[in-house]
Amino acid sequence: MISLASLRGGLIVSVQAKPGSALDDPGTIAALALAAQEGGAVGLRIQSASHIRAVKARCTLPVIGLVKREYPGFEPYITPTLREVEEIIEAGAEIVAFDATRRARPEGTTLERIVASIHAASRSAMADCATIDDARAAHALGADLLATTLCGYTADTSGTPLPALDLVARIAELGGFTICEGGIGSPEAGEGALRAGADAVVVGTALTGLAARVGEFAAALKK
Repeated sequence: MISLASLRGGLIVSVQAKPGSALDDPGTIAALALAAQEGGAVGLRIQSASHIRAVKARCTLPVIGLVKREYPGFEPYITPTLREVEEIIEAGAEIVAFDATRRARPEGTTLERIVASIHAASRSAMADCATIDDARAAHALGADLLATTLCGYTADTSGTPLPALDLVARIAELGGFTICEGGIGSPEAGEGALRAGADAVVVGTALTGLAARVGEFAAALKK
């Protein structure tokens, strides 16, 4: 497992692309990740085994890996089963991110089995939480990082203002490594998350979501 001290107080850049988009290419993702590394990021959050491999071939920063896969009849899609955990580990990510909500998972997968399988491979486990109850349960199971990733994206947290600083503060009280992810749109917002108790922040759309950012500018100019 990596030393989380290398991430403390720093910026983790999420470099992801929507399937089929112009950026959905391993080489492109790796180039964006390298640019983030050159800019001072302390870590990278990368989706899919092929993209993780491409990034590991060009970058030296620790990678938080995840696989987004939907299973009919189930809501969790961020590393929902042990199959995705294995793909991420084989691709070389140092940290494995997974949906840590209390919703049912495919194939009878449990949080306990997910965390155990990650640790068995000497990787760190990052729990993507929506609520403080999610974080408490993941922390009790030994998750190494607790993130606010899914706050605002579940039925019971829909509409929560982001970044979820109140949740950050409550998670920090648990004593684990706390990450604020979601809604960080400026350096000032990132500083605010650290002041609220986050050990590190993850920024995605504001830095690497080119289509979304262009859309915002285009829409504003049309007005």
